[in-house]
Amino acid sequence: MSHGTRSEGAPHTDGPVPPGRHAVVVGGGLAGTTAALALADAGVRVTLLEGRPRLGGLAFSFKRGDLTVDNGQHVYLRCCTAYRWFLDRIGGAGLAPLQDRLDVPVVDAARPEGRRLGRLRRDPLPVPLHLGRSLAAYPHLSLADRARVGRAALALKGLDLDDPALDEQDFGSWLAAHGQSPRAVEALWDLVGVATLNAVAGGSSLALAAMVFKTGLLSDPGAADIGWARVPLGDLHDRLAREALDAAGVRTATRTRVSSVRADGDGGWSVDIPGETLRADAVVLAVPQREAYDLLPAGALDAPDRLLGIDTAPILNVHVVYDRTVLTRPFFAALGTPVQWVFDRTHASGLRHGQYLALSQSVAHDDIDAPVADLRERYLPELERLLPRARGAEVLDFFVTRERTATFVPAPGVGRLRPGARTKAPGLYLAGAWTATGWPATMESAVRSGVGAADAALGALGRPRPRHLFALEEAA
Repeated sequence: MSHGTRSEGAPHTDGPVPPGRHAVVVGGGLAGTTAALALADAGVRVTLLEGRPRLGGLAFSFKRGDLTVDNGQHVYLRCCTAYRWFLDRIGGAGLAPLQDRLDVPVVDAARPEGRRLGRLRRDPLPVPLHLGRSLAAYPHLSLADRARVGRAALALKGLDLDDPALDEQDFGSWLAAHGQSPRAVEALWDLVGVATLNAVAGGSSLALAAMVFKTGLLSDPGAADIGWARVPLGDLHDRLAREALDAAGVRTATRTRVSSVRADGDGGWSVDIPGETLRADAVVLAVPQREAYDLLPAGALDAPDRLLGIDTAPILNVHVVYDRTVLTRPFFAALGTPVQWVFDRTHASGLRHGQYLALSQSVAHDDIDAPVADLRERYLPELERLLPRARGAEVLDFFVTRERTATFVPAPGVGRLRPGARTKAPGLYLAGAWTATGWPATMESAVRSGVGAADAALGALGRPRPRHLFALEEAA
């Protein structure tokens, strides 16, 4: 298992860069780590500040007894070129492989046993034929619904993602206007959309939903192939990321809260942390929108209150350890039940006996504050409905992780609230999945925002862009 070498962390610059420029990146999630690596690769001296004891933001791991547990199941798609670049950059691509070909088992608990399984998978054919056979055989939709899904997909493919009017419409109304029944929305559009957008179709901006489906399902035959970490997320986003930062010469300080960011009179910046004030030529704020609002100096944005209008949505993760194997697939999605997506995390967690399943529950407003005992009573019987082998199995552990502000809400109108990387204050930049990347709140959006902020900062600092940033944009 390769964890990367020193050469992978070496700068990727196009030539000698005069020293002396210093950038401070506030926030050690994927956006901040990406910005720090990109700046360091261009020869800028970088300090990365993170308030938590670890890097990785909302994609992290922790210990529970002998297990290493991810706070939530995170996946990415083959079309996520920025996150794939990030994995390569930290030497972690082999630890989070992609499927050879999209294949999603979908189990409908409401159907009779023996007739519950359907699959969404692709054939090696051009778009949109690559999904034709799978949709034609998809048992969770009627014949009429399958035909109408094809017509809606073609209509989606024709939408212009640069049209600002799309951001003002909701996806649910658009689907209804294009002949999609409530069943089709549940069994197909929301099956994908809830997991990627953290919102149901009726609560999603048409612009963001169209972007997800056009890019993931209608751009390239392999675009929607799914990848996920086969190791704890902390191995990637904290340990390997820190090794790459160290090798690139970045000073990384965790457990370090930034109290203020202010412009100096000479065009530089001062960043206040406990016991120290850092001077910088450029600052990247790679923190959640409310934290960015608190740190932004006056005049940095025309309408800073817009940041507070970007609402957040929760994701609940339910973790169940059984005394035996109850699921023989790596993951599945579910219909006709509160359960959404279920992943086998046995090997990744270090569990040696039995099986550890993680349930990822998006749009979890109803459950996010429920007591563990209530969640146990709600979800264990549902798993027994879905997985016959669970009916005689002993539950060795049951716990939940709650991310109350997991993502921004991709509601209609959110596009005009999301700021770009540049602010009106020279030398101050914004990054985070919530900024104007064109993507919903995903790991891909976070990495893209970090690249965008670094690119803007390099231009202002008079530094050449590293070759690999050009390569990323070309791949995107």
